[in-house]
Amino acid sequence: MAALRAVGKDEKPPVQAPKTVTDAASAGSRRDLLVAMRARVATAVEDPNTPARDLAALTRRLMEIAKDIEALDVKDAGEANSAEVTDGTFDAAAI
Repeated sequence: MAALRAVGKDEKPPVQAPKTVTDAASAGSRRDLLVAMRARVATAVEDPNTPARDLAALTRRLMEIAKDIEALDVKDAGEANSAEVTDGTFDAAAI
């Protein structure tokens, strides 16, 4: 595992290879698992050998997974924005 370091102003993080569903389930976060599942289900939806009877359920599940990922991202963004706290002025009369 590489040591953590600060990145340069114009430096982009390296692109990480997607985890398999098994890897994400055993060692990843909930988001990692959802992303791996999304990729797996999308592959099945695009596969011309996927039975037509399965496409509706797979497509519905793909949309549900996408919504779950979006909800986690919104929650994480909200937590990141609310993490900044500033002190107000102290008013002894309020006590």
